[in-house]
Amino acid sequence: MREPTIVVIDDNPDHLELISMALEGCCPPEQVLTFGEGAQALDYLIGRGLHAGRDPAMQPRLVILDLKMVRMDGLEVLRTLRAHPRTASLPVVVHSSSVEKEDVARSYGAGASGYLRKATSFDELRQRMRGLCEQWLTPQAPAATPAPGA
Repeated sequence: MREPTIVVIDDNPDHLELISMALEGCCPPEQVLTFGEGAQALDYLIGRGLHAGRDPAMQPRLVILDLKMVRMDGLEVLRTLRAHPRTASLPVVVHSSSVEKEDVARSYGAGASGYLRKATSFDELRQRMRGLCEQWLTPQAPAATPAPGA
């Protein structure tokens, strides 16, 4: 299997499916890998447990992480990722229905690269996922250099 471009972690199977469908506009489906539990995702990303043979130097370009999960919450997953040398700089965007300032602050405090509120419609979700792709997956154009003598 080719390494995924995006890893999505959410304990709600319906949310995983909807996010995967919304990402189809900017990323081929085979480039999106989903996990229904934080521990499974950590095993994959760190290269341990069932994924002990995977090269953890090969990382996705973006992780989309649900904040409020039952077995292991998103903050615990995020802290573990930030504590491991192979995943410390991995871009992780927290995706949550919470608009509580405290949740946003805790997410950034734990090392989130961004915070995105969950959408209330599929069209809105598709737009938000497109925005994430543009922000995190599109190469930045080089800065313009002034013409000589300008």
